[in-house]
Amino acid sequence: MSTLRTGPLNSICDISGLRVGNAIDSKVKTGVTVLTGDAPFTASYAVLGGAPGTRDTDLLEPDKTVQSVDAIVLSGGSAFGLDSAGGVAHELRAAGRGFAVGDVTIPIVPTAILFDMANGGDKNWETSPYTELGRNAYLSADTKFDIGNAGAGFGALCGITKGGLGTSSLTLDAGITVGALIAANPVGNAVTPDKKHFWAAPFEIQSEFGGYGISQNIPPSLGIEQSKLGALHSQTNTTIGVVATDFDLDKAELKRLAIAAHDGLARAIYPSHLPYDGDLIFAVSTGKIAKPKDPVLISTLSSAAAHCAARAVARGVYHAQAEDGDLKPTVRQIIDG
Repeated sequence: MSTLRTGPLNSICDISGLRVGNAIDSKVKTGVTVLTGDAPFTASYAVLGGAPGTRDTDLLEPDKTVQSVDAIVLSGGSAFGLDSAGGVAHELRAAGRGFAVGDVTIPIVPTAILFDMANGGDKNWETSPYTELGRNAYLSADTKFDIGNAGAGFGALCGITKGGLGTSSLTLDAGITVGALIAANPVGNAVTPDKKHFWAAPFEIQSEFGGYGISQNIPPSLGIEQSKLGALHSQTNTTIGVVATDFDLDKAELKRLAIAAHDGLARAIYPSHLPYDGDLIFAVSTGKIAKPKDPVLISTLSSAAAHCAARAVARGVYHAQAEDGDLKPTVRQIIDG
């Protein structure tokens, strides 16, 4: 049996060439996260939630013209958050990056948003903050970045607790690395009904989200009564993220990888993929490692992507910290008492 090993950073940035930037507005209680790279990367996506909000995602379908992009954006702000892509596109254009159309370069910036408009922040702005947040997140991109109350996870709420931005990685025996970057803001919960364990606990590596162990007392339940729906906070949701690898995959293969990665959300969040969630995962490849695409390797990579997604959810929620004006406690306030 293979030994599961994280990369050196336990981060999506363990894929060489990728960088992540975050920007927040603490008054609004929102933020933006940008994944970019030293070079364009191939990308696709999969939506399994019923209420997504997106920009430029159709171009990531395997039959569409664009083959690579320079950035992926995850944003708070619901539909307003789509403005964040404009700030990123401005900076990409200034750097001469984007899709070439004759003498013109058009940055393609696939974006997904989550709903953090009812989290206690001041949403009475005169001008949307998201264009500038997108710009600042892109300009701050680095291989090391904050998780928990950071970027798109800054204002996230997760069931009965605060949500957050998380990341994780795995290095496979074949020398391939896969990582995940997830902003968790779902209807459901990352913790079990006893409020002492993470649903993702069976997949934890080296106590990366507290080492609380596996619950031995899970009562039969659909989980709705302890979710946002049970608290009458429907339509304030969505978990969005990215899985990435250095293995050379085309858009069709990446779409399948994104679909597989959604299994990680289902392992870490209960219930998940509801009509009121906009759950979306992007999948990207830097293409730096080319190997024969045998079924075992592709299947192992798919399984690893789901594993990373589950752990990234739990890490993001675990690392959330209490802030003034919070409507919900952090997981550690609940578990540690």
